Amino acid sequence: MKQLIVQIIISSCFVFNSTLLLFGQEKLIEGMVTTFDSIPLIGASIEVKSTKELVFTDTLGMFTVSCLQEDKLKVTARGFSRKNVKIEEKIKYVLVNLKLMPGPENRELAIGFGHVKDADKLYAISNVNENDIEFSRYSDIHQIILERFSGSVQVRNDGEIVIRNAPTMDGSNAALLIVDGRQVDEFDFANINTADIASINVLKDASASVYGSRGGNGVVIVETKRGGNQQR
Repeated sequence: MKQLIVQIIISSCFVFNSTLLLFGQEKLIEGMVTTFDSIPLIGASIEVKSTKELVFTDTLGMFTVSCLQEDKLKVTARGFSRKNVKIEEKIKYVLVNLKLMPGPENRELAIGFGHVKDADKLYAISNVNENDIEFSRYSDIHQIILERFSGSVQVRNDGEIVIRNAPTMDGSNAALLIVDGRQVDEFDFANINTADIASINVLKDASASVYGSRGGNGVVIVETKRGGNQQR
């Protein structure tokens, strides 16, 4: 009898210590889910691989979730491509940018499920991605823009990109140029290797307002195949 009691006590201690060890390995991860680099996604789901815990982004696209020191998050939203995020020990905050899937039906899904608060922001976006065309067959990015966005965008001789009907800010009507989440100048923009391009998006009106005064003349966003989640 005594031996049985000792075994029960030892087993209980082992389970208790294992539980403490497991909780000691957990941490809180904060993050934000967006589309087109800066438009917050509302109600996007984040699933933790290790525990299957499911949380959703708030009205600002923010979320907080508990996971192991090294884990994976699956981020999904209707109308957008799913993205898996690898969590490493030093990571405490993640920025996840989901791509809107091709086709008007996906734009309607994104709006209908309330993922984008202001529908005008999506309606004011023109986009083309690697599923639509083979970017590498073009000699430079200006050729792509002139062919695919001819009705709304023009390229000046000095390399400036101008979005038609955009207001003039500070004496210039050149669009803001963003590559993989970083602002670039006309020279760097013009020298993007077309084989590296994953998508090109043109934002104007309400959709460009998320960039504040910088986006007053519209925004051209390029995501490359090397671009990915921004984590810190």
